[in-house]
Amino acid sequence: MDEAGTYLETERLTLRRITESDAPLLVELDSDPEVMRYLTGGVPTSLDRVKTHFLPRMLEHPKRNPGYGFFIAHEKATGEFLGWFHLRPDLDAPADVPELGYRLRRAAWGKGYATEGSRALIEKAFTELGAKRVFAGTMAVNQGSRRVMEKAGLRYVRTFFGDWPEQIEGSEHGDVEYALDRSEWRK
Repeated sequence: MDEAGTYLETERLTLRRITESDAPLLVELDSDPEVMRYLTGGVPTSLDRVKTHFLPRMLEHPKRNPGYGFFIAHEKATGEFLGWFHLRPDLDAPADVPELGYRLRRAAWGKGYATEGSRALIEKAFTELGAKRVFAGTMAVNQGSRRVMEKAGLRYVRTFFGDWPEQIEGSEHGDVEYALDRSEWRK
């Protein structure tokens, strides 16, 4: 990461580590019911919940696993906030098996940003961070996110039914996992 805080750049994106001062951006992002549709059924996240629950967890990842974490995405040309990405191992998983994730503002949908950021993070995981496998998941009915995973090079692995505290529309169809092993990525 350079002195300006840039973690990664692509042709159109700049990704930087998330900070506590990003709480208002996260609240703005999570206030759109369509953004939250497949996460909470459209229920927004309060500023208090962002500050006391989500941000502390987001900020913990690079402390446990250097190189990984949550990253605010800006459009390089305009500096506009687009959303966030994460590349991080699960708490109970090996550090070399990170999960890829993203949450973008609706205005950024359909423009290839999610795919562009995902591909760059996958490449970084395999070339710089020593990942053996990268995986991602979403609700089975979330076709937009599934397309991003496929365009980023991940392949469908399985459908599963998690034990979620709240059922939301479409959850009866389960969740899906997509993944890519380093050996497949090299091809």
